[in-house]
Amino acid sequence: MTARQIIAFPDARLRSVAEPVTVFDEALEHLVADLLDTLRAAPGIGITAPHIGIAKRVVVLELSAEDGVRAYINPKIVWASTDLIRHAEGSVSMPGVSEEVERPARVRVRYQDLSGAEQLEEADGLRAVCHQHEIDQLDGVFWVQRLSRLKRERVIKRHEKVRGAPRG
Repeated sequence: MTARQIIAFPDARLRSVAEPVTVFDEALEHLVADLLDTLRAAPGIGITAPHIGIAKRVVVLELSAEDGVRAYINPKIVWASTDLIRHAEGSVSMPGVSEEVERPARVRVRYQDLSGAEQLEEADGLRAVCHQHEIDQLDGVFWVQRLSRLKRERVIKRHEKVRGAPRG
């Protein structure tokens, strides 16, 4: 397939809510393959269709070669633990910067696979963080919005410096 152009922060499309997938066909399979190629080219461990300008509820994760690639269509967190973990997060739309974000340590996610069949997955650690991060993106919540105002401003300034953008 093809690595696609990634939408760069602060593009407004990263704050839009993605639409549910209703058709499970070859076009969806191609989208997932393109997302994987784009993720690997970035490089990253998670990507959503909105990252490439497609407002659909599709997530692709590849946390490790051993774990393999997983596609989540219309994912939704149906349970989250009360215990929290802190983990460094970043984005393919904001390369070169990261910051610790606090989130529930464990989650249960309901989603559909590429054939449209409903699935349920429990996750902890990095996979739980990734689910929450990418589902936030599908809901129009960019990861820096989970930071305090001070940390968010520092991350954005670091990103501008890394990107070489003039500060306004």
